[in-house]
Amino acid sequence: MLKSIALPTMVAVLCTLSARGDDVLAPVTERFAADSEETPDFQRHVVPLLGKLGCNGRACHGSFQGRGGFRLSLFGYDFKADQEALSERVDLDDPAASYALHKPTLQEPHEGGQRMDVGSWEYNVLLSWIKGGANPRPDEPAELESLEVTPREIVFNSDDDQRQLRAVAVWSDGVREDVTSLCRFQANDETMASVNETGLVAAGTPGDSHVVVFYDNAVVPVPVLRPVSDQTGDRYPPIETPTVVGEMTVSQQHKRGIGPSEVCSDAEFLRRVALDLAGTLPTSDEVREFLADGSADKRSRKVDELLETPAYAAWWTTKLCDWTGNSPQQLNNVNAANRAAPPQQWYDWIYKRVDENVPYDEMVEGLVLAKGRKPGEDYRDYCERMSALNRGEGDETFADQDGMVYYWARRNFNTSEEKAIGFAYTFMGTRIQCAQCHKHPFDVWTQADFKQFEEFFERVRFARNGGARRESRELIAELGLEDKKGGQLRRAIEQAARDGKTVPFADVLVVRGVNRGAAQRKKKKEDDDPAEVGVARLLGGETVDLTQIRDPRTALMDWLRNDQKQLFAKAFVNRVWANYFHRGIVEPTDDLSLANPPSNDPLLQHLAQGFVEHGYDMHWVHREICNSETYQRSWKPTDSNVNDERNFSRAVPRRLPAEVAYDAVVLATAGSRQSDKFLTDLDGRMLRYNAGGRNRRNQGPGYALTVFGRSTRENNCDCDRSADASLLQTVFLRNDNDALQMIDRDAGWISEVTAELSGGSRDSQARRERPRGNPEQRERVMQRRLKNLQEKLKAARESGNQQQVQRLRRMLNRLRQAARRNGNRPGDDAAESQPKDLANVKLVREPDVPRLVEEAYLRTVSRNPTDDEQAIAAEYIADAENPLVGLRDLMWSLLNTKEFIVNH
Repeated sequence: MLKSIALPTMVAVLCTLSARGDDVLAPVTERFAADSEETPDFQRHVVPLLGKLGCNGRACHGSFQGRGGFRLSLFGYDFKADQEALSERVDLDDPAASYALHKPTLQEPHEGGQRMDVGSWEYNVLLSWIKGGANPRPDEPAELESLEVTPREIVFNSDDDQRQLRAVAVWSDGVREDVTSLCRFQANDETMASVNETGLVAAGTPGDSHVVVFYDNAVVPVPVLRPVSDQTGDRYPPIETPTVVGEMTVSQQHKRGIGPSEVCSDAEFLRRVALDLAGTLPTSDEVREFLADGSADKRSRKVDELLETPAYAAWWTTKLCDWTGNSPQQLNNVNAANRAAPPQQWYDWIYKRVDENVPYDEMVEGLVLAKGRKPGEDYRDYCERMSALNRGEGDETFADQDGMVYYWARRNFNTSEEKAIGFAYTFMGTRIQCAQCHKHPFDVWTQADFKQFEEFFERVRFARNGGARRESRELIAELGLEDKKGGQLRRAIEQAARDGKTVPFADVLVVRGVNRGAAQRKKKKEDDDPAEVGVARLLGGETVDLTQIRDPRTALMDWLRNDQKQLFAKAFVNRVWANYFHRGIVEPTDDLSLANPPSNDPLLQHLAQGFVEHGYDMHWVHREICNSETYQRSWKPTDSNVNDERNFSRAVPRRLPAEVAYDAVVLATAGSRQSDKFLTDLDGRMLRYNAGGRNRRNQGPGYALTVFGRSTRENNCDCDRSADASLLQTVFLRNDNDALQMIDRDAGWISEVTAELSGGSRDSQARRERPRGNPEQRERVMQRRLKNLQEKLKAARESGNQQQVQRLRRMLNRLRQAARRNGNRPGDDAAESQPKDLANVKLVREPDVPRLVEEAYLRTVSRNPTDDEQAIAAEYIADAENPLVGLRDLMWSLLNTKEFIVNH
């Protein structure tokens, strides 16, 4: 077992083992307390010691520039370079005179200050290594198989509790060594637990977190918890847990003394699940029907019902477009026939699969392995087929294509590095960009791992000419466009496509080997033959000989499905969970690293394993979560869970996502004809509004969605979508013309009530403007809305959607007629939805105020008003100059409550 250790070292080790009575080497703090004949190992002892002392950190010699002419690899990933750098600072003839010892002991001036004392164990480790010849890491070193950290979990009971961690390194040559003194320690939440440099963990405030232990390439998190109450063990009250999810969350809460909240009311559940699952408020009739239903399974039936709606497919398609990077800003000129079409085509492609509940792995396969050309299809046939498809000819649509090539077409997906980083983010929920330059600080990936993983993407290209340069040029010549260049050529090709001609199309292809050393990449052939690039390595997995496979992406897809760590499944279920609970089991949701462990590992394992076992059925994940008592907990906290943010003991009120918030205002104020079909008719819904990126123009839905934090889809980060509240959101709901005109629109509920109570009157009094704003302001609003409609009409023409073109033309004509009737300039669309002077409407029927108040509450906050709320609202309406004015003000007030804009 110890044959690789030098003879003096072996004697010392055997003495140590016999003294300890176990098979674990004593820590270096004991073995090097005094000058020792043992020669430390460079990888096992010297490099971890440099990390412990901070020498290879970002602020010191690990920075890219180094310090004082001395540079180490950041976090100690490059053993060869580090040994060579250190060898320049050692004196083998007089080891104690080595510069490497004088600087950290301040025998020589050192900008980093004193890092150790002469004669300390740290000093003796470095001195002994130099005495032994400052040997580098061997060519075939033993590998660290595991780092055993004890205790595996720490439970504190009082303020002065402490626990000492012990870390034992297990090497492939059979050596087991106590390396506690060489480990680095990190507390993920220092308010709950702190840890010093020796691994002594001290209790903090009640709650739970992790302490993370780092050594060599190992990262080991240790759960640390302190119960928040005395209701633990036998004192914990019995909690019903009929579902696996509920059992796993309550088990976690039990250990922490957290009592879960009660199950929420039917009204709370209906509103919550409709918003979470389908991105849509329940209508007032839906609420009444659900509350009147006395069956025990009505909640699970509602979940099943929502899963079959187009709104569910639309909302989760939007989420998937966020994660996969469907950004118009990144898709310039990737469709020669229609530059504006790719984002919507991408959306439609995913929507079809979500709507049909295609297994998630099959849908991802269509992204990862996407190619435009069908097997055996030559380039001209491909272009003819795609040209016809983009003109809307035949029954086939872009959504019917086997693969979605635009995933590989984004401008931020050009280099192999960008592809590797984006792939890991989207499908593994993992941030590997740090390993692009150095060892990942919070995971096992090194720069070498990153470069080997990057090889899988080196051969994948999105070619504007489809990889068929000659055929593409021939098509351009046939169109008579060979004399045009750049933007002029792109516009001419687009016009030719609209004229019904065949134009060249881009495609994804897999090229042959890459000459990394060349300043310019050589021309590549298509993947007719196996590539000659060498080998690539899956992250944490096996190496793959790329010369033996035609398309390296197939190895990536196989690995996603079969990787033992199941990062592919975990990334998806964790993001789905976060949609329902406002935080993931791993949070942030795109950081599934070892140093960021799940708050409930058994729960994450259960969902990921079940997802795989059920054939990557996305509906299964939604049902498993929504039907659990964990999801159905009330938002009202108990004494013990009021501060719980990690254990899912209650619902956490959270602001509605941007698209959902905008649609909620539309639906709450809509007339009965529109509201009755909101779950099934997606026309105009923001759930499927796919104009991505930041919209800073102060107009229309794009501005509102930006204000409410829709995903910008700019980076590989789930943080591109914001859930933070802001003053602009409040201003929008209270005073923005779009929000106010939703209340007042002709097809809205207030207009519907007005017609009912006034006998259908639409006299001039009812059409007067309210005495607010000024003519100039209204004029600007009208012009803005006209421009929005004209832009939509232009986009519809470009997309070739004739049905939508006709609909928008009719809308434009109606708006122009309405504008002329109201004295506005032709084209102003604000006339159709101008606010009415409700105070002057003559009522021919007495309003049923209690019914109207109830309807207002059901439309907005999805519940019946309390007796107090009913009385206050009725009094306000009675005191208003006209009941319609009071009703409108009530609606405005409800739309501006936290209860409306928050899902709870």
